[in-house]
Amino acid sequence: MTATTDTLRFATRFWEALPQDLPEAPRQPRQVAQACASAVDPEPMPAPELLAWSADCAAQLGLADPADAPEREAAAQLWAGQRGAPGGQCYALRYGGHQFGNWAGQLGDGRVINLGELRDAQGVWQTLQLKGAGRTPYSRGADGRAVLRSSIREYVLSEAMAALGVPTSRALALVGSGEQVERDMFYDGRPRLEPGAIVTRVAPSFVRLGNFEIHAALEETDTLRRLCDYVMAEHYPEQGGDVVGFYAEVCRRTARLLADWMSLGFVHGVMNTDNLSILGLTIDYGPFGWLEPLEPDWTPNTTDAQQRRYCYARQPQIAQWNLGCLGAALMPLGPPRAELEQALRAFHAEYNAAFRARMAAKLGLEAIGAEDEDWLQQLFALMQARALDFSRTFRALSGPLAQAQGEALLAALDAHSYAESDWTPQQRALAEQWFAGWHARRRVAPEALRAHNPAVVPRNWLLAEAIEAAEAGDMSVLERLQAALARPFEDPADAHLAGLRPDWARDKAGCSQLSCSS
Repeated sequence: MTATTDTLRFATRFWEALPQDLPEAPRQPRQVAQACASAVDPEPMPAPELLAWSADCAAQLGLADPADAPEREAAAQLWAGQRGAPGGQCYALRYGGHQFGNWAGQLGDGRVINLGELRDAQGVWQTLQLKGAGRTPYSRGADGRAVLRSSIREYVLSEAMAALGVPTSRALALVGSGEQVERDMFYDGRPRLEPGAIVTRVAPSFVRLGNFEIHAALEETDTLRRLCDYVMAEHYPEQGGDVVGFYAEVCRRTARLLADWMSLGFVHGVMNTDNLSILGLTIDYGPFGWLEPLEPDWTPNTTDAQQRRYCYARQPQIAQWNLGCLGAALMPLGPPRAELEQALRAFHAEYNAAFRARMAAKLGLEAIGAEDEDWLQQLFALMQARALDFSRTFRALSGPLAQAQGEALLAALDAHSYAESDWTPQQRALAEQWFAGWHARRRVAPEALRAHNPAVVPRNWLLAEAIEAAEAGDMSVLERLQAALARPFEDPADAHLAGLRPDWARDKAGCSQLSCSS
């Protein structure tokens, strides 16, 4: 049965099952103890307006699309938090985390307020939360708001990743708050006012590695045990309450997720332990980016520009490091250390197998084994040397690159290149040798590769165009982009959406340069 804004009722399963914090001053920043979440309601918004709606996410949740002006107004009120949570309990999650490799202590939902849970069309419980809904005990002096710029990015990416088949949180609605929010995008003393917004995020759980870390760090062993038991029972029932089995499966899911990211050229940008899901989902879309030229040390996050801890090539290593932090947080529950360490060591074998399987599908091969590693690295070396666009090059394997040889091959590659120099003899020889080998090994028709190599990905410059138009009151650019990203493996009607990065975007703020400010 399809639910409407008037008939929607949330459940409070997470809130009722775990230790609660019921503060007298719910927005007062403070250190919270022995609780998994704090009660807090969304703050009022001046003039909520529904700006965008994911019909696909709504269908998953069994929700009716708002069809007319009164329904859109009612939806805006609900998904801005102005109507509370019918049947539910609003709360902010408490967690800690390692940020850029250093323990940061208590973090928590500083501007995210959970409404409760709904059972979706497949019978799976989904948590719905509002990002940008106001201050919580974890706001640390911040305003609890989000701006339209970052909210569009998260809204679009959540749904785009789902369409690509990558495990992810979803986004149901984008609501303008009707207020101006001050942000200093690059923390350089030049703040400006930006339109505010709220994103409705959806996932089976938003528990992340840092939820476990905070209890372990503060020796809240009973609360840690209750949280672990709840997560295992709800999301890992096949492990039968075995902590080691649970941990091993978290490691496996995370390894497979990283294989998805790496095979698509996605860079998360801020892989702190508080930004990694306990379910192996992509969550917390901030300063992310997509490889255009293949640059292993590229990061879109200006905060990480010197250290490059979270650059493209280091993501699997960082994921394993973060999982090590989770393993340490589980130690107070008594699992054998050696078994946890064995599960963590298995991460890279799982990742390598998953990554090779994805690359085999992208290249149309039966399999890629460890013995093929040098051959695969030769392709990446060619792409790096010729500054080949990651997504476009793989997409072209089902087109001009399928049979091209000699000068035609070089010309076909140049159509996807940002290189400013001519081909060297070494580059020419590598290209001809590698593609001759690929032609001989390919086992499927070129057309079959289209299902594994997207034509459209949410590049930062495309998002920048949509954001600029939206800030001027024009949502049509966002709508066209969202429609194309919903069918990423089809060639878009507007070729611009599958184009090379334009020159203006190379060094533009919001394209190549991003921060955690939102």
